[in-house]
Amino acid sequence: MVRTILHIDMNAYFASVEQQSTPALRGKPIAVVGAGHRTVITTCSYEARARGVKTGMAIWEGKRCCPELIIVIADNRKYTDTSRRIMTMMREYTPLVQVFSIDEAFMDVTGSLALFGPAENIAYQIKSRIRFQFGLTCSIGIAPNKLLAKLASEMQKPDGLTVITPDQVAAVMEKSPIEELCGIGNKSMRQLNLLGIHTCGQLGRYPVAVLSRKFGIIGQQLHRMGQGMDDSPVIPDEEAEPVKSVGHSMTLPQDVDSREEILRYLLQLSEMVGRRARRYGVAGRTVGLYVRYADFDSSFNKQQTLHAPSNLTDDIFRSVLAILDTVTLPQPVRLLGVRITNLRHQGDQQLPLFPQERRKVLATLAMDAINARFGDKVTFGTLLVGEESVRGSHVISPAWRPEGIRCVDVQ
Repeated sequence: MVRTILHIDMNAYFASVEQQSTPALRGKPIAVVGAGHRTVITTCSYEARARGVKTGMAIWEGKRCCPELIIVIADNRKYTDTSRRIMTMMREYTPLVQVFSIDEAFMDVTGSLALFGPAENIAYQIKSRIRFQFGLTCSIGIAPNKLLAKLASEMQKPDGLTVITPDQVAAVMEKSPIEELCGIGNKSMRQLNLLGIHTCGQLGRYPVAVLSRKFGIIGQQLHRMGQGMDDSPVIPDEEAEPVKSVGHSMTLPQDVDSREEILRYLLQLSEMVGRRARRYGVAGRTVGLYVRYADFDSSFNKQQTLHAPSNLTDDIFRSVLAILDTVTLPQPVRLLGVRITNLRHQGDQQLPLFPQERRKVLATLAMDAINARFGDKVTFGTLLVGEESVRGSHVISPAWRPEGIRCVDVQ
């Protein structure tokens, strides 16, 4: 049976939400950024894009392209709340909704066509409701599988609707550049280019044996992608596989070589990771530390295994500190990241037997409860010393999903 898959991609999502909530920003070039001194443009409005501003630029680069660029500090709660409501609306058409990121989702409407009519009708209804209820626009791709639906949604932006029917697949793949396929990044693209492969059609015709020798088991998958083939199902969040890690990273406001300052940032990151893990009832057996140096090319990534799974900030921080003590930092640090892996779902956690450990757990849970209710009012005294920026910016990555535990990069 031929499936009917929709891919919904919100247009310039963070910037559009800001323009909708603040009428004075509508029609103007804006860029959404983090609160830190060294932050990059998370996204920008189409008015700014027309002036050459791009996601990932430093603020000064954006201002050079567009001197009248308006800088807006990100408001994560606003974006996640809007995203949740949009995803809820999508589930009125089918239970098979897979949240791909905060501003993207797949829908399998194969079983919904008898109720709502052709897929184009469903897409137009969704576009109309998103515009009317939220004041936002989206681009939608319709195709027989997820790979092609996402490719289609990129073809007409903003506010587009593109349909790829089964008999159009070969022609579409023949002319589409390989980098437009979801799953082919810059590194893979460069390696494929060296083989003379620049379009999806060329990839689909290339000898699969050669691709397998070059890329291993991924070679067969690349060959199928080049032919527009994808059997992966649309998996609702409640049926998705359990998350395998919880992590946060942070680009520092300025290059840091002071051990004291580095430890303060690591404590903050440990608390962010621990709190998120505790919220969803998981604990990690392995703690990882990632450090990127000032030249932005050199880095290291090391892990340490705990005696038992934990989600307590103190345990995570002590493990990170032990890892840091094993290395000598050759230059100032630009980015730090903390992650826990080998997760275990705890269910109803039993308090430790020994009083000292029990007090630590109870104090941690009390901090979580206060912060959940009143909004980050309680933290470690160390994080209140010095510059306010040490407490960090909380910019949500566009790849973050609004439901469940996800790996979040804080820039």
